[in-house]
Formats: sequence, C-alpha cells, structure tokens
Amino acid sequence: MNDAKTNYRILFAGGGTGGHLFPAVAVAEQIKEMKPEAEILFVGTKSKIEGRVIPKLGYNFKSIWISGIKRKFSLENILFPLKLFVSSVQSIIINMFFKPCVAIGSGGYVSGPAVWGASLMGSKIILLEQNSYPGLTTRLLEKYADEVHLSFEDSKKYLKRKNVLFTTGNPVRKNLGSVVKNEALKKFGLSGSKKTLLVLGGSLGASSINNAMANIIEKLNEGGIHVIWQTGKIYFDQYKQFNSVNIKVFDFMEDMNLAYSASDLVLARAGATTIAELLVLGKPSILVPSPNVAENHQYHNARSLSDKSAAVMLEDKSLVETLYESIMNIISDDARLQNLKNNALTLAKPDAAKIIAGNAIKYCERI
Repeated sequence: MNDAKTNYRILFAGGGTGGHLFPAVAVAEQIKEMKPEAEILFVGTKSKIEGRVIPKLGYNFKSIWISGIKRKFSLENILFPLKLFVSSVQSIIINMFFKPCVAIGSGGYVSGPAVWGASLMGSKIILLEQNSYPGLTTRLLEKYADEVHLSFEDSKKYLKRKNVLFTTGNPVRKNLGSVVKNEALKKFGLSGSKKTLLVLGGSLGASSINNAMANIIEKLNEGGIHVIWQTGKIYFDQYKQFNSVNIKVFDFMEDMNLAYSASDLVLARAGATTIAELLVLGKPSILVPSPNVAENHQYHNARSLSDKSAAVMLEDKSLVETLYESIMNIISDDARLQNLKNNALTLAKPDAAKIIAGNAIKYCERI
C-alpha cells in the first residue's frame, strides 16, 4: 500500500517498572524516526512509572485499572478479578477507538488486557520479553502473538510457539555511548588517571549493595579507585557522608549515558534493561541479582551472562564477604576487563529497536 495512504497506528502496552517501559519507548522512538507521521498510543496505569514518564515524552497515554497480584497475602488481591474485568473492558474500548494496526506488549501485568483487547480487533501482536525466564504475561499472551522478540536465547525453551520466536535483543534508547570518557569524567569532577567504578541499584536503590559498598568504600579510595555511586532516593541520606573528591554519591542520575561513559567497571542489579545497556556498551560488570523479584528473573538474567564470561555474578547473601576482592581483581586487570568487554559485545543486539520498529511498520503497510 502507498505510504501516503497507510495509517501507522501502533499501540504500546507495558510498564510497572522501567525495565518493561523503556524498551517500548526505544521502539516507539525508532518508529517515529522512520515514520514521523505514525500515531502512537501507550496504555498503562496512572500510578506506575509509565503514568509519569510517557506524557513527559510527548506520547498519548491512556490508563486502565489493572494491578498485579501481590505474592504475599493482601486485601488488594481480592479486587484482582474485578480489576481484570474492568481493565479488559477498558482495553476493548481503547482499541475500538484507536484501531491499531499493531499492538506491542513489553511486559508487566498492564500489557495483558491491552494486548488481548488489540487481538480481538484483529491487530498484529508483537511481544517483547526482556528476561531470560519469560514473565507470566508473555507466557499467557504467546498464543496471540505474531512475533515474540527475546533478549536471551535461553528463553526459547520456556515458550511453545517456536515459529514466532526471535532472539532480537532488548531495545535500548539511542543516545548510549555518545560521550567521550574523559569528557564524562570531567562532568563528575574526576580525572582520567584512576579507574572508575559505577555503582547502581536501580532508581529506588538496593540496600545490600549500598551496605556492602559502605563497608569497603574507604578501602577502594585508598586503593586508588574512583567511585560514582547511585544509592537510590530512600538511601541517599544514609550514605551522602561518603561524598568526596574521589567518591561521588547521588540519589538518582538522570543522565545514565554520562555515568556509563565515565566508568571502567559497573556494579549493578541484574535487571534486563540494565543488562541490555551494559551489553550494547560492552561494559565490564559485576551483577548482583535481586532475591526479591518475581520468578527469580534477575538470577536467570545474570547467569546467562556469567556462563558466557560476559559478566561476573555475585550472590546477594555473600556480597559483604566477596565484593571488595571481586572489584579489585577485575578493575586492576586490564586483560580481564577487555575480555569481559569483548564477550559482552558479542552478546549485544544494538539493532533490536530498529528491527522491531521495522517489522511493526511493515505490518501496517500490508493492511
């Protein structure tokens, strides 16, 4: 069909966490670059990250009432059947009015009703799965999917419809790796004469990583290591005292590109989006899977990299005993840093957003 007559209406559904939201944003950005006339609608919940971020980015946003099931007993779980029914009706109405040619589900409970509603309208369905062990929503929606784009080859063994599975990678936003290292270090007030460790625990922080870092921060400083440390907002007051000439402590960093560019080694949780960014940048990393996530996703994510010598995995429970030695053994060994970098780049999928966006556009052009 002629481009001028094609309606590029694409619905995105996903969120709850940045790990589910930002891959979708990366694909949406790519679609807008390839087809500026495309109409894009995000469906999510008002109370989660997508409700704050998506309107700021200039995309249209519709909310539905859904929320996830709590793993521990909660009175909110009693409302889940009602929320699911209402959200399903809301999703059908949203899809009837928007009429997407493609719906892209990027995970999280919110993508379930919205993508299901799109499938009823005859939309093509594309799913994005960030984690090594596919989430419940992906496993439930798989039967409606025309394509399921995976971040890890390991994921294929958990899904049934092998003909729609593609190991495309986890889409990342385009500005990564655009800052020269010395320029990034200057922004932090650091020199290029010492190695730099970047510490991340996610936007909320990670108590075990912060606690382990507090125990060894002076030894790292004495060993000539610069540290850029994101504590998370709720932990910042507890650790801001460590801020100094060689140690830069932040509650949250808006410009992750700058932080990555300044670092020689990254210590982080094993969230799927963080991993995708580390791979695309070829950043040597120590990954500490959170023991508090559904279906132990982060362990599977980290194991997928550590088995291929693309990262070092440390267990949360033994972090205090193992962290200092692990950091020093890696950051002081240029050959090992280079090996980790090379192996990470081998696993990277830098064109994921472009591939998925291109497929979505092709579906619209066939209608």
